[in-house]
Order: sequence, then C-alpha cells, then structure tokens
Amino acid sequence: MTDLTAVLPDFPTQRYARLLPSLEKNQITVADLLTLDCVEVAKRAQVPLLDVKRLASAILEDLQGILDVNRPEAGINIPRNDAQPLRRSGNDILKSWSIISTLDDDLDRALGGGIPVGYITEITGESGAGKTQFLLTLLLSAQLPSPLGVSCNTLYISTENALPVTRLAQILRTNPKLICANPGPSLDSVMSIVTPDLESQDHIIRFQVPVAIRQNGVRLIILDSVAANYRAEFERPGQKNGANMAQRSSELVKLGQLLRSIAREHDVAIVVANQVADRFSLDERNSPVFNRATQSSPLAKRIKGMPSSSLAVPMSNMSAIVELGLSDPISVPFDPSNTDHMYLDHQQRWFTGWGDDQHPSHVSLQNLKTPSLGLIWTTQVACRIALVKRPVYGPGIVADDKNEKGEPVLRMWRRWMKVVFAPHAKSSGPGLRDAVEYEIKGEGLRAKVKEECTADDSEVGVWS
Repeated sequence: MTDLTAVLPDFPTQRYARLLPSLEKNQITVADLLTLDCVEVAKRAQVPLLDVKRLASAILEDLQGILDVNRPEAGINIPRNDAQPLRRSGNDILKSWSIISTLDDDLDRALGGGIPVGYITEITGESGAGKTQFLLTLLLSAQLPSPLGVSCNTLYISTENALPVTRLAQILRTNPKLICANPGPSLDSVMSIVTPDLESQDHIIRFQVPVAIRQNGVRLIILDSVAANYRAEFERPGQKNGANMAQRSSELVKLGQLLRSIAREHDVAIVVANQVADRFSLDERNSPVFNRATQSSPLAKRIKGMPSSSLAVPMSNMSAIVELGLSDPISVPFDPSNTDHMYLDHQQRWFTGWGDDQHPSHVSLQNLKTPSLGLIWTTQVACRIALVKRPVYGPGIVADDKNEKGEPVLRMWRRWMKVVFAPHAKSSGPGLRDAVEYEIKGEGLRAKVKEECTADDSEVGVWS
C-alpha cells in the first residue's frame, strides 16, 4: 500500500506480500481501506474479498493497540484505565509550552513570548527587511536555557546561500543576553546544509532531518527560504504562466504536512523564510491593455453592464492576461475600495500582512507586497510574521541624464515587525498601528523606543 509503512512502521507486511502490490498499484491508502467498503476495494484492486477483509481487520487492530483503545462487542470504544488520553487538556498544553526568544523584549512581547515550539512559523518580507538577521538570532537563542530558549542544537537548511557564519559570530560576540548567558551558545551547536534543488530538499527533510533530531537533539529547524526551489522548479523561462500550478500546489501541501508532522511528533520549532512579490492590479478605465484582453473574450460581453468595482482584475486572474500575449501590463496602485469583496485582492489583506490599512497613504499603496507561494502555502503555516520595510526620503532632488526631473534623495529605511496571524499571539491590527518598529544592529534586531519612533514620525510625517 502507498502509506502503510508510514502509518504503521512495524506492521507485518510479509503475511500480505501477495496482496499489497495490487493495492499499491491502484493507489489505495490505509484510509481508503478503513473507510471504503471492502467489496469496492476488492473490485478496484482485483484481489480476493476475504483477503481485503483480513488486512483491514489487522490494520484496525494495530491502530487500536497504538491508541490504547479496545473495541467491545457492543461497538463502543472504551479507553483503558491505564491509557493516556488521546487529547491534551489546556493545562497540559500550557505546561509543555516552550518558546524561543528573539532576544528583544518588545519583539517578544508582540509575539506572545517568542517563537513557539511545535508549530510552523513563517517570516516573510522583501529583501533587506531583516529576515536572515531574525533567523540567525533564533539559531543562537534556541541554545539558551528556558525561558529564552530550549537548550538544544539547531539546524539551518539553506536553499540559496550558505550559512553566514561571520555575521552569526558577530551576533554571538555583541548581543548582551548571549554574552551573559551561562551556559552560552556556541557556533558548534549550529548545523547547516544547502539544498540546491527541490529533490534534494525533499530528501533532506523527509529522511535526514528526523535522524538529526534523534541523534543531535535538534529542536529548531530553519528553512531559508521556502520559495526559492519552488520558483526555480515551476517558474522556468519559457513555461506558460500557471501551467504547473496544480502540481506546485500539491507539492506545497505535501511539504506542509511533512513539516507539521515533524513539529508535532518531535516537539520541534520550524521557522521558514518566505520571499514576497509586488502586488498590483489593473484599472480597466485607463488601461488599453485590459480592453484589448477582454475585447474578444465571452467574459467581456457578460460584464459590460456591471459596475466598475466588479471589473477590477484580481491577482488570481493575472495569469490569463499574461497568457494572451500581454507581456507588459500597466501597473496602477491597488485601491481596496474598488475591489469586489469576493475577489482575492480584497480578502488577501487579512492574511498577507500588506494592504489592510483602512486609510492607506500614497507610500503604502506603492509598496504593497504579497508573500510567495500563494494561498495554498498560507494554509500550511500556523503563524505568519511580516517584516515591512519603507523608505524615508530626505530633502533635495537628485537628477541625472536619464531623468531630468530628478528623484528624491533616499535617506534611510524604516522597518516594522507585524504579526499577521498566530494561534498564541494577538495580531498587530490594520496597517502598522500595533507593529513594532525595529532596526538592525550588530547585536541583531533591536526594537526602537517610542521616543525614537516619534522623532522619526515628526521628521517624515507621511511615512508612518
């Protein structure tokens, strides 16, 4: 069978050696065998009905033994007196609750104490927002004893660049909490591996990671980044946009299930970094591209009488426009008020981390992002943390030969950490209202005090 060894590793398959190949050939799983009628399974796999019943009974008996339940003749499952309960109470969860600190009190307070163990946490943001700095801090803080860490070794899985050991050593030397820790963290407790493609990534996570957890006591696994190999595999030049989306979605679901099972079974914190893409929409009133795309489409004839708010093109339909040969669509700022409530453009503001400001400024409209891998991957993670980066321009204009009007002078970048959704912490709310502003120092990420934030807001009023 396709998943028998994964569900019941110690099941005696030798007794059913003649039956299992036929079931595996017809893609029959353990769930199918236990939920479908045995007659239907036997007909589908073309095997004897009696053999199917015997196999189903043996699997059910083994599962009941693992769950410590019996099945009386009355048909009611009664837990044994000495059996462990199948569900944990709220007090049991609180007693076993462990977190990994960011080594900053304000950031930890916004995260409900830190990064939870036993869940998948995603750190998303554009390049330069501080994702890698955030992850490097976790590699060291996880080695600290409670309440800052879990006294464990850590594993860093990279899909792009190797582990920045120099930067990691700098954080270890300069962070006050790491310097004062006894026992302190060590670079020797950080294991790293590079996965250049999707096949090696799957092999490492499926086979090598469980071994590292058992042999080396790893309780923090970092994947940086989760989108790189999927983009390289399914978004190659020359392929039609959206041609492999079904296969990519299936692979993402499998990855999510695998990571969740590792996190739950081994009580491991899994933190993944995710890239972002620019979010944009088309304005049909000003865009000749949109008119050209819908002129010969049956959909265009049906929507001529609809209000303009219903004509906004959602992000999920952009692939259809690209496939029509429109290589350079015109991009306009995203306007939530002009978006139908059933479109993804409206709904994604609640789970992406961008676009949920009720009164967006011009700057926020020009810097809307969307985490990579779409809604399918969003449903696989328990917590999403968005690192938002916005520019701050100083006085003056810089002109060049190509642009006579010139451009504003970029003075600095401001960064915020925003909890988009989490089972253990309160969301940061619309926009940047309750987000924590931070800066990148030699010691890692450090939250800015309110006096510093107020001074910056007074200097550049429209950027907050």
